[in-house]
Parts: sequence; structure tokens; C-alpha cells
Amino acid sequence: MKNIHYLCIALFFAAIQWAYAQEPNKGTFDVAGNCGMCKQRIEKAGKDAGASQIVWDPNTGKAEVTFNSKKTSVSKIKKAIAAAGHDTDEFKAPDEVYNALHTCCLYERMGEDGATTGNKMQNNPDDPAHHDHDHEVRGVVVNESENGTLKPIQGATVYWLENPEKKVQSDKDGIFKIMHEHDYKRLVVSHTAMQADTLEVTNMHEVLVVQSKNNVLKEVVVSRQQKSNYISRMNATRVETLTARELFKAACCDLSESFETNASVDVVSSDAVTGSKQIQMLGLSGIYTQLTVEGLPGPRGFAIPLGLNSISGSWIEAINISKGIGSVVNGFENMAGQINVELKKPHNTDRLYFNAYGNNMGRTDVNLNVSQRLSDNWSVGLLLHDNFMYNRHMNFSNNGFRDIPVGNLFSGVNRWHYQNDHGVIVQFGIKYLHDNRVGGEIDFDKDNDQFTTNRYGLGFINKRVEGFAKVGYVFPTNLHRSIGLQLSASNYDQESFFGLTGYNNNHSSGYANLIFQDVIGSEAHKYKVGASLQYDKYKEDLFYTSPGINYQMGRQERVAGVFGEYTYSPVEKLDVVLGLRQDHNNLYGWFTTPRGVIRYQPASNTTLRLSSGRGQRTANIFAENLGIFASSRSIANLDGIVNGAGAYGLRPEVSWNTGFSADQNFQLFGREAGVSIELFHNNFQNQVVIDWENPREVGFYNLEGKSFSNSLQTEFRFMPIQHLEARFAYRYLDVQTDYQTGRLQKPLIAKHRGFMNLGYNTHGGWSFDYTLNVVGQKRIPPTAGNPAPYQLADRSQAYVTMNAQVSKTFGKNKNFDVYVGGENLSNFFQQDPILAFDQPFGSNFDTNMLWGPLTGRMFYTGIRYHIK
Repeated sequence: MKNIHYLCIALFFAAIQWAYAQEPNKGTFDVAGNCGMCKQRIEKAGKDAGASQIVWDPNTGKAEVTFNSKKTSVSKIKKAIAAAGHDTDEFKAPDEVYNALHTCCLYERMGEDGATTGNKMQNNPDDPAHHDHDHEVRGVVVNESENGTLKPIQGATVYWLENPEKKVQSDKDGIFKIMHEHDYKRLVVSHTAMQADTLEVTNMHEVLVVQSKNNVLKEVVVSRQQKSNYISRMNATRVETLTARELFKAACCDLSESFETNASVDVVSSDAVTGSKQIQMLGLSGIYTQLTVEGLPGPRGFAIPLGLNSISGSWIEAINISKGIGSVVNGFENMAGQINVELKKPHNTDRLYFNAYGNNMGRTDVNLNVSQRLSDNWSVGLLLHDNFMYNRHMNFSNNGFRDIPVGNLFSGVNRWHYQNDHGVIVQFGIKYLHDNRVGGEIDFDKDNDQFTTNRYGLGFINKRVEGFAKVGYVFPTNLHRSIGLQLSASNYDQESFFGLTGYNNNHSSGYANLIFQDVIGSEAHKYKVGASLQYDKYKEDLFYTSPGINYQMGRQERVAGVFGEYTYSPVEKLDVVLGLRQDHNNLYGWFTTPRGVIRYQPASNTTLRLSSGRGQRTANIFAENLGIFASSRSIANLDGIVNGAGAYGLRPEVSWNTGFSADQNFQLFGREAGVSIELFHNNFQNQVVIDWENPREVGFYNLEGKSFSNSLQTEFRFMPIQHLEARFAYRYLDVQTDYQTGRLQKPLIAKHRGFMNLGYNTHGGWSFDYTLNVVGQKRIPPTAGNPAPYQLADRSQAYVTMNAQVSKTFGKNKNFDVYVGGENLSNFFQQDPILAFDQPFGSNFDTNMLWGPLTGRMFYTGIRYHIK
């Protein structure tokens, strides 16, 4: 019995010990994350590590766990959660796992001490969530498919529950922006055939992401600072987006000045007197870059040389830059890249926006944008731009010629937007431009001196009217299926004179593009098919008052075609896009345009892209090279060119472009950083060669031999401290052409360029921006045949330019900005931009040898005011 008694006592104590061991342990610790997807992942990792129960609160960032200490520990649970991609106060997630998280889940990383900078779990009074001033809330609405991929939803309606009359809609990329006022808290997001969601917004600096799954909208939050310049990792084509915030880093009065803080695109003056500017991309002239405005043709044909001045910077919502070959849906003319400009839409922009700009050189710009929502379906907007330049004495090189023509440019857009609840979207409007400028010698008077040898002068009057319409229908039962029709028609008229030479032209054009898109079975197989028609009617009148010769030219060009594009996306990390066009040109017959793009992500933070394809265009040799008329050079074989068949007796330009890019994202100083490298090769099968190698003439002829460009660009982006964005870039260009005298580097193109941009913003409304450009030497066409005073060196100087701007936001609603800045602060300008300026009617006069800045240091100031 005694042994049994001891046995019972032992069993009793063992039972107590066992029961005590079963008593659950509890713990609380910090875990970094953003949204419901993070919550699911954190709690699953905790349970897999042995937690009997775990609850993570995304608002506090705290995880409460219940566990059996005999089976696991808090440390093991933290380690498992970190391994799943979420930093804890003890363990940090591996970078490769963090970068593999869904975009919505990319929280701001914890520091060494377990604290985050700007993360929700901090109760820091300086955190953006605790600011009591008003902000513009930004977000994106996307649809999540069954395999987890995200696609933007256009046309989602967003408004504050406290003020339902002020509504905005998401754009084609699913992005929306709405002004927050101090007492607003709840945001309503709705879309056709989807259950609406009401969000409680607590942090104005977070990017809201609203996901739709199974026709139900639900909020997730991305706590990352929005960048003013970014590259999407998910687009098959590498697209660099310049937001309005990026454009505000400079004065950005018109499109030609919108690339000053960008390393990919150069904008240079075409000559020393006309004021025309051109884009250069991949070392090729802007005529090889397709310029579109919201997917419709931008200034093209005869309007190209002065077209960049016609689009005001204050109208622009974003600029999308893609190098290399583009989609066949957009046409066949893209040979070096595409620049698509998104203008401000009347249904989701400021009700009023006003900008006034002035500089010390005498230029004044005034911009006014107004929009009004007429009903739930209709919105209307008016965009106005007026540019004044009357300082005819501006002459940095002291050669007696105005550096910039004087006069006035006025342009405007009236646009309408309609959208109903049944998937119909309609946009239409009209654009108008009137540009009247006079340049030449400072004392030139148009009324008394035009077409005389009293004084040399030049001038032009450009008028352009365009009507456009876009009609789209998204099937409510299938958001992947849609049909769209794009229409535009324009008339461009130019009257111009250059000394004793007159040149007038007129260009009427029409464009139609029908696009249908859908999926085949699943989102892994997408396709677009359609048909397009481009019509152009050209008229030109070239006359020389001495010796009294007049040339009249004209042609009609019609290109009709069909296209198809297939996208294969078996997994999120791979896209293969294959496109094919078949077009017929009434002047040149049938031609085929194949194009392909591959995007592959071997890791979520690494994106590789490969593209290749064909492009074709018809050259307009006179309109695209107006500077030839501001010169004493003769045009070689002018009679043959004027009387030639088709377009000047020249073949269409044809090239193949192949490109590779690699983008690598990583964490540096606990913040997002990235490095990229791009390689592009453009090989012409035919090119209209512009030959400046003889100082007495300029030649135009078809390529015989080879012409190519090789481009290498590297870029490094990071944030050394919070609120400071830094970008560094280097570019190398090798552009060669076989001229009649042999193979040469293309003139006036720098082989080397360095770039740096720094942007710092404070919550107090201050913005500081600085841009540095280092431009290498350029080959100058031969001038040895000129008299000694009019000869130039074979190579230009390398030079440095610096731009800077400071701006401050004021007002209760943060709707008033004051900015001051300077351009070309290094004050470097070309000392001899015009050869034989003292003999403008002599045989050596030439304004086309411009290799550097035409003007020196310039300062400006301005104001911006808007009402949401």
C-alpha cells in the first residue's frame, strides 16, 4: 500500500506539472507590414512556427501570440515571420524575400533597433499620419485575378463621404488623386458591377491601393514614398514615367523644357536663329521618336520642328518615355522610342489652375486651366497657354542677332469627358495654336526690311487646329474585354521667311485607330487586334526672291493597315509580347512591321527586358530642317528633289531597333534604391542622309552603306536620407553614317554625357532641386573650305550646365506655390553660334553649326495657384 501511496503522490505531482506545462504562454512584439495580405502571411507564418494563436494588428504593427513554451518560443515565431518576409523587432527579413512580396506589401524596413521610419507602428508625433495640414491623397484601383496578378481599373469613382459632390475618377493606369481637407476621414471607391468600399484614411502620405477581387473592392495600403520619376517593374515595355511632381522641378513652360531633369532625353536647339528645338533619343533626331498625346498622334509631319513649343507644361499630368521599339498598336513610325504625353483630364483635375512665369531675359508665360463637372457623367475642361517674348536685344554672343525670336504664342485645348455606369467612356475636344515670331538682326523691322538686304531677318506664322475623339467601351461582365476608337484630324499652316528666301507649307491629316482587346481563356493569354488609317496631304512653296525662282511641291499619302498583338503571361515574372502590322502606303506599297518584347524577372527585384522590331517613316526634308534656309548653303540637286516621285524622290526610312535593359532594385540605408543599364542598337536599312560635310551646300540622298547608333546608359537612384531623391546617370553614344565622303560620326552629337539630379522636399512645403549636366565633345562638320575667320575647330568643347530651383507651398489648402530658379548657372554659351554673322547675305553665312547652349545664365520666378 505504501508503494501505491507514493505512486499516487508522484502521479499527482506529475499531473500538476503536466497541467502547468499545458498553460499557454503569451507574448507581444512588433512586426512590420501594411495590409490584409501582410496580416494573412504573418499569422500563417506564426502558426506554422507553433503558435496556437496569433493576431497581427496592421494599425499598431503589434502581433499578439499564444503558444506552448515546450513546443516553440517567441524567438522561433519571430524568426519564422521574418523568413516569410516581414521584419520583427528581433529578426530582419532577407532582402530577396522582402523584395519578392506583393507590391502592396512593401512596407518601409525596420532599422537596427527595430524601429521603422514612417511605418504605422511608430507613435511618433512627427510621423506624416499625425500632421494636421491638408494633403492630396493618391491611390490606385486594381483588379486581382485568380492567379494574383493585378491590372488597373479605369473609371473608378472616388469621393469623400463628407463631401460626395467632389468626385474624381481613376485614369487608364488606375491612378486617382483627390484633395483631403482637415475634417475628411472616409473615402468611398466604387465602380460598375462592383461592391463599393469605404476607406478610413489615417495617413495622407500613404499610397492607397484598392483591390477588386470577385467584384468586391477592398483597401490595402502601401507605405512607400511616391517618387516623382519611376519605372514600372510590371510593364512588358520599359516605361519611365515623369509625374507632374517631376515636372515641377523646373519651370517647364512647354514640352521642350519638360526633360531638363531627365537623363534619357536631350532637347537641343536646332540652329542659332529660328528658336526651334528637337528631341534626341538614343543619339537620333526627334523625327525618329514617336510623339503621342494620350495615344493619339502629337505634332508630326510639318509641325515637328516647332511642335514641342505648342504643348504647355502646365497642361501635362505625366510623360511616359519608352526607348526602343514600341507596340504595333500605336503605329509603324516609332524607330528610336516613344514619348506619350498625358494631359490633365477634366474629370479628375483641379477646378482651377493658374501659373505665371517670368525671367530676366524678357519672357513671360501665363497658363490657366479650368474644369467643371457638369453632372455625374459629364465633365468639361479648358487649358490655355500664352507665351510672350519681346526682348529683341537679348544677344549673349554680341553678334548682332537675336538669340531667340520675339513674338507671341497662344495655344488652347477645350476637352469634354463622358462616362456612364455601363462601361462607356467618351473623350473629345479641339486644340488651337497660333505662333507669330520674328528673329534675325536686332534692328530688323519686318514691315520695312522683309525680303530686302537692309537687314537680315526671319519670321514665321504657324497656325494649327486639331479635333480629336476617343470612344471606349468596357464590357461590364468582363473587364478584360474592351473596344476603342481613336480619331483625330488636324490642319497645320506655316508662313515663313529667311532673309531673301520664303518657305510656306500646309499639312492636313486624319487618323483613325480601332482596337479590340480580350483574353483567350485566362489572363495568361491576352491579345489586341485592330485596324488603322493615316491620311496626310502636304503642300510646300519654296521661293528665292533672288534670283526669283519658285518651287511648288505636294503629295497625298495614305497608309491603311491591320495589326495584331499577343501577350503571353504564364506567371507574374514573365511577359512575352509579339506584334505584327501589315500596312499599305499608296506611294511605296505594302510593308510589314514585326515587333517583340520579353520581360523576365529572375527575382522580384530584378527585371530584364529584350525588345526588337522594325520601324518606317517618310521624311519631310525641308520642314524637318528649317535651319537650312537660314544659311547661304545651296541644296544639292534641288531640281531633282523638287520634281522627284513620291516624297522628294527618296525612299522611306527603315530601321531595326534592338534593345536590352536590366533594372535592379535593392535596399540602401534602409530605403529603396535601384540601378539600371540599357543597351540599344539601331540599324538603318535605308535612311535619308543629311550631309553637312561640304560647307557650301547641304545634301539629301538615300543611304548607300551603313548607318547605325549604339547607345549605353547606366543610372543609379537612391535616397541617402528621407525626403531626398538622388539620381546619377552616364550615357555613351556611338552614331555613325556612311556619307559620300566615307563613314563618319554623326555631327553635333556628344559621345559622353554625365547627369545628376537631387530633389529634397519637406513637409513644410519647401522643395529644393538641382540638376547637373556634363556634355562631352561633339564633331563639327568641316569648315576648312571657308576663309580663315569663318573656320571652326573639328571638335567642340566639353561643357557643364547647372539648373536649380527652390519652391514653397503656402495656404490653408496648400494651393499656392512660389518658385524661383536659375538655368545654365555655369554661364557657358557658344561664343560663335553664327558663322559670318557680319555678312548675312554673303556666301559663308551659316547658323547651323550650333553645338552648345545659345544663351547664358538665366533667372526666373513664378507662382502657381490651384483650387481642387
